[in-house]
This record gives sequence, structure tokens and C-alpha cells, in this order.
Amino acid sequence: MKSAYELAMERLAKSDPSAARPLTPEQKARLAEIDRVYQGKLAEREIFLQQQLDRALADQKLEEVDKIKQQLANERARLDEEREAEKDRVRQSKP
Repeated sequence: MKSAYELAMERLAKSDPSAARPLTPEQKARLAEIDRVYQGKLAEREIFLQQQLDRALADQKLEEVDKIKQQLANERARLDEEREAEKDRVRQSKP
């Protein structure tokens, strides 16, 4: 007897046959490279914004602190979206 997960995976494979295709070593390497690049971009933005946040906290500018925290959240979300879009392009490419 199959689990609900196994049944769902079978339905998914039938609806999108290209999704079941295994990744090539080149695609895996490219996906890993994309992760490394975007981790670096995120770290760079976090360091920059953390410095601004520390200055705003030291000056007790609470409105600016909130803006910087929101900007940091927005940057994380934007970079995550970009990374996933680029990884999807690699996954969809023909081997």
C-alpha cells in the first residue's frame, strides 16, 4: 500500500514529466554555484545594513531603525526570489 506522499509524487510526475528528470552533474554544480553567489550577495547586504542599523541605534533614531530592518527583510526576500528564479532556469534547461 502506497503512502499519500508516494501517490502525490506519482501524480506530480504524470502532470510534469520534465520535473522527474534527474539533474546532470553540470546542473548540480551550477545550482551549487548559484547558492554560493547569492549567499555572498546576502552577506554583503547584511553587513552593510547592520552597520547602518548600529549607527541608527547608537543615535537612537527609532524610525530609521524600523526602516533599515524593513529594508533588510526586503533585500533577503528579493535575493531569495532571484536565486530561486535562476535555479529554476538551470533546472529547466536541457541536459
